[in-house]
Amino acid sequence: MTASKLNPTRNDLAPAVREKAVELLNQHLADTADLYSQTKQAHWNVKGIHFYQLHLLFDSLAEAVEGYVDLIAERTTALGGIALGTVRMTAEYSRLPEYPRDILDGRRHLEALRDRYAALAKSSRAAIDIANSFEDADTADLFTQVSRGLDQHLWMLEAHLQA
Repeated sequence: MTASKLNPTRNDLAPAVREKAVELLNQHLADTADLYSQTKQAHWNVKGIHFYQLHLLFDSLAEAVEGYVDLIAERTTALGGIALGTVRMTAEYSRLPEYPRDILDGRRHLEALRDRYAALAKSSRAAIDIANSFEDADTADLFTQVSRGLDQHLWMLEAHLQA
């Protein structure tokens, strides 16, 4: 994913810092938008004895992830970048594995989502360190917020699988 020319802004971060941040943010925009759509896939297709509870859980998780998508995209544009957030862009750049098409069972949806939430939480924590390495504390803080939320969502998914 290549950073495009930055738009003018009075943001005082150096252009080189903003370019690195935009690149990092767009990668996570693709991953996070993909997680949103995969969570909705589970929401729409879950079946079984715990259908209603999981249907509601997956919808609430998707809503939270949609908020992260918006935060990431808006930070990208605030830095003078272009948010690369279409479905096609997401499909091209997401690092998450494709969601299985044949899942109906609630447990299998929980397992698939657990793995994807864990992967994105891990890469979000890595993004904190990357943003700090080029001295963009605000972008690092955004990734802290995202990783904290993903950890909480991961806990909810894993709690359904334990016991």
